[in-house]
Amino acid sequence: MNYSEHILNILALSDSPLKSSEISDLSGIDKGIIDKALKDLKKQEKIDSPKRCYYQEK
Repeated sequence: MNYSEHILNILALSDSPLKSSEISDLSGIDKGIIDKALKDLKKQEKIDSPKRCYYQEK
């Protein structure tokens, strides 16, 4: 499983939007990698950002 898939799984299980630091804590993946993957996922329109710095699955 790559980082993007792992992040999507975490967001799918969450009841509310998460910050990148929360995703990092839950996944054990470095925050820098999380930020890059979130940027790519947002560009691919697989996630939303309902408010600044919070992310959720579409």
